[in-house]
Amino acid sequence: MARYLAVRLGHSVVTMLILSMVTFGLLLAAPGGPAIMLSPDVSPAEAARMKENLGLNDPVPVQYIRWLWTMVRGDFGISFTDARKVSDLIGERLPATLLLVGVALLEAIVVGVAAGSIAALKRGSIYDHALSLLTALGVAVPTFWLAILCILVFAVQWRVLPSSGMRTIGGDGGVTDVLWHLVLPSFVVSTTFMARFARFARSGLLEVLGRDYIRTARAKGVAERAVILRHALKNALIPLVTVIGFALPVLVGGTAIAETIFGWPGMGRLAVDAAFRRDYPVVMGVTMAVAFVVVVSNLLVDLLYLYLDPRVKLT
Repeated sequence: MARYLAVRLGHSVVTMLILSMVTFGLLLAAPGGPAIMLSPDVSPAEAARMKENLGLNDPVPVQYIRWLWTMVRGDFGISFTDARKVSDLIGERLPATLLLVGVALLEAIVVGVAAGSIAALKRGSIYDHALSLLTALGVAVPTFWLAILCILVFAVQWRVLPSSGMRTIGGDGGVTDVLWHLVLPSFVVSTTFMARFARFARSGLLEVLGRDYIRTARAKGVAERAVILRHALKNALIPLVTVIGFALPVLVGGTAIAETIFGWPGMGRLAVDAAFRRDYPVVMGVTMAVAFVVVVSNLLVDLLYLYLDPRVKLT
């Protein structure tokens, strides 16, 4: 176990190092500069002085090593536009994104696994065909279109759910208020993954139900509920864990659209605003923070294999 964790941590460090190089290089290769320097009110002499103060005139390797060294110490630099520490900005936005991603992932797993399992147990029924249609729609519908449609229906037409924000302006800002604002964005973010998880749960359970040990358990008189929950479903979830592991990077990094449309104060919205303003330290800081969350999540998913299937070896 210790050796496995050491190897995986080494791979994670290398992955984040490569990602930092790619991100740093792409941002430097982008045309223009920080938005504050592109303002018509800033003279060329003042823009040159700003670049010198920000260290943008130094050689690229020097800039990268300086930024990497400060990042290792937990300092992502100073925002070009807000003049605040990037770590402070990330610390303010990260909990909102983790809350949105966590609730969306929980919804996708619970609803997707339940719907797919029922479809597998009722194979060929009307419910099974309806689920196939709904999962196809869930995968095909664009996130931005679904978000706008939900706002128009539930917030504008029916006025039963809030359209934006994380808390009601002037409200108490309690847990109930936050959860109420979380309904629409979490549903929109989880829809695609809910459909995918349902598909994999259905196909995985159908495959397991045809195994010899399932027929043996039934022949011995084991209750059908015990056969499904103890033997079939646990083994059927192993491929789904892999799908969840691959979905985590998309889920964590793909909330920008939903956060922007719903005005959710998370990391995705922060990254979008920083990209428009060419605020390089914020973009790089958000990228590395999201990468760290994804790497840790993937490591936890790998360790989950041990619980679901003890035959998996840590190699």
